[in-house]
Amino acid sequence: MSLDAALSIASSGLANVSAQLALVSHNVANAGTPGYAAETGTQSARDAGGVGMGVATGPAIRLIDTQLQATVQAQSATVASLTTRQGALQAIDAVQGTPGQGQDLASLLGALGNQFSTLLNDPSNPTQQSAVVTAAGTLSGQINALSAAYTTQRQAAQDGIVSGIATVNTALATIGSLSDQIMAAKAAGTSTADLENQRDAQVASLAQTLDVKTLVQPNGDMIVTTASGTTLPTHGPADPLATAAANVQPGSYYPGGGIQAVTLGGVDVTTALTGGQLGANLTLRDATLPADQAQLDEFSQNLASRFAAQGLSLFTDAAGAVPAGGGTPVQAGYVGFAAVIQVNPAVTASPSLVRDGTTAIAGSATGASAFTPNPPSGPAGFSTLISRILTYALGADAQAGVAQPASHTTGLGATGTLSAPYAPPATLGDIATALVGAQAADSATTTSQLATAQATQTTLQGKLTSQSGVNMDTEMSTMIALQNAYGANAKVMAAVQAMFTQLLGSIQ
Repeated sequence: MSLDAALSIASSGLANVSAQLALVSHNVANAGTPGYAAETGTQSARDAGGVGMGVATGPAIRLIDTQLQATVQAQSATVASLTTRQGALQAIDAVQGTPGQGQDLASLLGALGNQFSTLLNDPSNPTQQSAVVTAAGTLSGQINALSAAYTTQRQAAQDGIVSGIATVNTALATIGSLSDQIMAAKAAGTSTADLENQRDAQVASLAQTLDVKTLVQPNGDMIVTTASGTTLPTHGPADPLATAAANVQPGSYYPGGGIQAVTLGGVDVTTALTGGQLGANLTLRDATLPADQAQLDEFSQNLASRFAAQGLSLFTDAAGAVPAGGGTPVQAGYVGFAAVIQVNPAVTASPSLVRDGTTAIAGSATGASAFTPNPPSGPAGFSTLISRILTYALGADAQAGVAQPASHTTGLGATGTLSAPYAPPATLGDIATALVGAQAADSATTTSQLATAQATQTTLQGKLTSQSGVNMDTEMSTMIALQNAYGANAKVMAAVQAMFTQLLGSIQ
């Protein structure tokens, strides 16, 4: 072997060792970077006519399990979705109160019934009449508060959708820019590992907002789609997804009810966006919270109409009216009634009406029996109305042997597409219990699912990190081996230099 060949081998070895040491340093520096995949160098032997001429240093690559990486990203979207949903439902729980602790609907309705029972013992007692009105006001106030909580969380979901769309657009643009750089680097034969790590970090961030799937092309480009297969453009016009802000009210709905769609190139893709924070907010805004509101509206209308049917319009809107049912869809006449229900202003002004009644009832074979209010000159101990309230308004029958009109559990909401997750209850107390129980169960189920999803996420992330992440022990052992290789190549260089010196000395 000539001295030139030996020098070439040693110098290429030193260059390769330097490149590998730089990679070790880069890996160690990014050991704590979420989603970073360790990079490793590539090298190949060089020869001339079958004679070894050293080592050629190639571009750095990543050693990563792409299938496992995709699974981790999908799980991240699931966790983000459940976290968002849990936050909204727990806010509802805080207002709804714990069943049986006095502030939930069933407890407050029971308290109202107790006040009527006490009044039955002394119908002329003005203090007890006022106590009935106060209990009714407490119940209607809790209904208002719960309706307001639904609206607040729907508005938060709507605002989250608008900000989520902006986040997705920014991430898609960044992914597209990085893909352009990766394609250029591939064409030039240089390393794309750093750029791929940066792009994967963007995809991981995007997965927090929306469940997406990715497919890397042979040229280095990346195709991004929703979980349902809708392609999200990473190249081209800015901000491909669009929506608009909205002031959400109990009667607002998508589509066509004051809430705008999410569009892609002018096409409605709202239902194609699932998972992540964005998907959770869409579900909360368009399904979960409207259904909760519809259940509360149904309870409120049943409450008002069953009292009114017995001759006491105790619960009304601000104008003193009880909304009628029988529309198309079934709640057409009282969507959002829970937000405005209150004690009838006439009853508030004259609490004695809870003894005397407000309305004459003609009576019906399919509804309540006939009733005539107690006139101003009537007996102070008039108890007919109070008995009707306790026996029928709060009971399962409208009159003896005639069942109350069924509470609706399907065809609910402004569009008639919502439903309650329980069978039609018989009494107002049953409706209140079913409503509170179903919504509390939804929140508890979400919390349980989140705990399971987070445990799964931790396990998957641990596997990915162990396979593709930076292992400090491995990096340190690699560095030691490289240091030894550096020393060996340096000795060859020193030996060649000494030989060249001797050769030149002998010539001189």
